[in-house]
Amino acid sequence: MTGMNVAAVLTPLPVLIPTLAAAVTLLAGRRPRLQRSIAVLALIAVVGVCAALVYFADRYGTIAVHVGGWGQSVPGMGPLGITLVVDRLSALMLAVSSIVLLAVVFYAIGQGIRDGDDRQPVSIFLPTYLVLSAGVCTAFLAGDLFNLFVGFEVLLSASFVLLTIGASAERVRAGIAYVMVSMVSSLIFLIGIALVFAATGTLNMAELAVRLDDIPDGTRSALFAVLLVAFGIKAAVFPLSTWLPDSYPTAPAPVTAVFAGLLTKVGVYAIIRAHSLLFPGGQLDDVLLVAALLTMVVGILGALAQSDIKRLLSFTLVSHIGYMVFGIALSNDLGMAGAIYYVAHHIVVQTTLFLVVGLIERQAGASTMYRLGGLAAASPLLAFVFIVPALNLGGIPPFSGFIGKVALLEAGTQQASVLAWVLVGGGVVTSLLTLYAMARVWTQAFWRARADAPDGQSAAAPSALLLDDGDDIAFADRDDVGKMPVGMLIPTGALIVVGLALTVAAGPIFAYAERSADEVIDRGQYVSAVLGPGATP
Repeated sequence: MTGMNVAAVLTPLPVLIPTLAAAVTLLAGRRPRLQRSIAVLALIAVVGVCAALVYFADRYGTIAVHVGGWGQSVPGMGPLGITLVVDRLSALMLAVSSIVLLAVVFYAIGQGIRDGDDRQPVSIFLPTYLVLSAGVCTAFLAGDLFNLFVGFEVLLSASFVLLTIGASAERVRAGIAYVMVSMVSSLIFLIGIALVFAATGTLNMAELAVRLDDIPDGTRSALFAVLLVAFGIKAAVFPLSTWLPDSYPTAPAPVTAVFAGLLTKVGVYAIIRAHSLLFPGGQLDDVLLVAALLTMVVGILGALAQSDIKRLLSFTLVSHIGYMVFGIALSNDLGMAGAIYYVAHHIVVQTTLFLVVGLIERQAGASTMYRLGGLAAASPLLAFVFIVPALNLGGIPPFSGFIGKVALLEAGTQQASVLAWVLVGGGVVTSLLTLYAMARVWTQAFWRARADAPDGQSAAAPSALLLDDGDDIAFADRDDVGKMPVGMLIPTGALIVVGLALTVAAGPIFAYAERSADEVIDRGQYVSAVLGPGATP
């Protein structure tokens, strides 16, 4: 078999493997060891497949697979069937996401999956988590808008279950808000799909890249705006981001980590596709630049106002989405390459930090800084696993966060518009404030004595109770405070190593991001791979 044939065989597997594994683990609900073994083996296989797809996409170019053998096009309708497309961008997103999904499932198993409540339905965690994995991979592989919608709905349906697992009052409240926002986003996306089909007669993205060029500018802008609102909610772009800080911190540490690392990036990926493949030309670039600036600034100011580390990280998550939107809206090669590199960096680093918060809860019995102190002395290892990703997120050289931000800022200076220069200044200020927020966590949670914390004594015993304002997790009747299982430390350390690899191998990885950006902006290879040689946008 040729390399392209092998790649075509591998392309559906990131969706099929976790889907089939989810079914088997659901049947094995009363055999937890078998459940864990199947889930881990399935995600290891997905990592291997995604790594191979990165190699094939970089060597052979865009790979298009028409599932079911429907390669023909119907006049006026475009290609029939389900089209899966792997280019350098989607292959990179698949690879980074699969690594994170594998690390988090190891962490969840090491944690014992539940976080203190014996009533939690642990047997459904792994099947639901595998369904989430399949949904993420479906979104990255989708070659048409409807299957992108299906991918979103699969991962969102699974996320509803994971977010409310245990059914505590706080999680149900957060879950209701999350469900309502997600339903609104999905409804807007569905309306956008209907409008696009009415205007063009197809939903295949390669076909749309050709046909949308013939649509009047006003109609194109309106269609783009509808899709941007839907994707902006999913990506947590300001002012569509207010739901995130109230939803993510309530879930168990592994769930929060994978949500923070992946779910918003699926929205960013959709924005990249819409902006570069479907609606190129910069029609709404100024709107995106303003949204990027507000996302960065409002998000980081919100982070500085938080006392709970989970909520603080949730606001920094929103803030750093602004960097990615900044790179996309610049509409130049370096900006897109910087955005792609920064997405990969942020998936790894943000996930790592939320896993570290789970370790802090295990070590100290709390995650609010009012109760924390002395963690550096109590656990130097915990201090190390926090400080490395924290400095990376803050953009300290030579970490990957610094490299990605420098690329984005340089791209802004190349564009040289007034708005771009304002974004460059906003990016620098946001980076400094992010570093300040991380230094504040270090000073209060790790450096000062616990006795100096305002509520330092209330988390000193395993019987610490929930605060009246719901800022912390209840740890009543737990005997594991002060213990950090090796099964939680190893995957956290592995993600730190992956984050450092983005720094050590920054040259080849950023070169790959540049090739990805060229491919995304050019569009020709994507269109010809799906529609056949000679098709051009």
